[in-house]
Amino acid sequence: MERNRTTLRLQDVATEAGVSIATASRSLSGAPGVSEAVAERVREVARQMGYVANVHARSLAAGTSRSVGLVVHEIGDPYFAEIATGVLRVGAREGLTVQICHTGRDSERELDQIRMLVANRVGAIVVAGSGFVDPALQAAAKSDLQAYRAAGGRVAVIGRHHLGVDAVLPDNVGGGRAVAEHLLDLGHRRMAIATGSRQLTTIVDRLAGVAEAFAGAGLDFSGVPVVEAEFTRAGGKLAAERILADHPEVTAVLALNDDMAIGILSVLRARGIRVPEQVSVAGFDDVTVAQDLAPSLTTVRLPMVDMGEQALELALRDPAVRPRRRVAGADLVVRDSTAPPPA
Repeated sequence: MERNRTTLRLQDVATEAGVSIATASRSLSGAPGVSEAVAERVREVARQMGYVANVHARSLAAGTSRSVGLVVHEIGDPYFAEIATGVLRVGAREGLTVQICHTGRDSERELDQIRMLVANRVGAIVVAGSGFVDPALQAAAKSDLQAYRAAGGRVAVIGRHHLGVDAVLPDNVGGGRAVAEHLLDLGHRRMAIATGSRQLTTIVDRLAGVAEAFAGAGLDFSGVPVVEAEFTRAGGKLAAERILADHPEVTAVLALNDDMAIGILSVLRARGIRVPEQVSVAGFDDVTVAQDLAPSLTTVRLPMVDMGEQALELALRDPAVRPRRRVAGADLVVRDSTAPPPA
């Protein structure tokens, strides 16, 4: 079915798909007014024919595309707020408008947001936040982003492994190992983990690092309570309540992001449980507020603002033959919320 791309017209795609030119246009641009089944059939026909609508390439070449899109999981999460700061900083420097979209860690909503940005003809898209363990949950997003790139759009991601585009990747495994080693070195053997959904690759990587620390200490990680909740402050509160109810013997709680750790600290404070004298708490990310908490939070520092800057800078560069990778370091920051367990 594939023909010479230079001679293909939108009308050819419409005819092959059995739809009107208007329907074909809306399907390929992600505009509303077309059912998802019809839109997907038109996109598939376009892919098979080798047709690309070069609106992005033309606008970038002409310097007329002055907007970029940023897709994040939770804009209220300080992790994503700091990444957005980095993206906005580069955008301001380059004279670009940044559109920010929020997905709530929902793969379908993420796909909708990506398609909306494509329909708005932004010049570049940055997707920040964990990918999904199940490849099927991000297959459609990967396909749409590849089609967008083929049409001249630019893409970079943060913390995503498998989308086949430029990426900034934090060392989640190394960070998980470092913070768990810190708690083990303090003498904690009755530890609980508060985590977000294990459908997220970020969670899998951070847990892998924790498991490596236990293995390195000659300890069995399989018996450690791992409490799953929303990867938010509210989720941290819920996890803390479950841990206190089901595992009252724990002397340390490791939260796999700072937002959850903040929720855990609030529950312990409300219960009159002293940190770190009775229970140590550690987090992951080192959001700005972490050092100002009482007690200040032991955590893993990721250079989130810098990650946002690097991602947009990668997206704005000329495309490379192979996806480029930038690894962001993860450094343990020891503060007041961790101490040896009570005797």
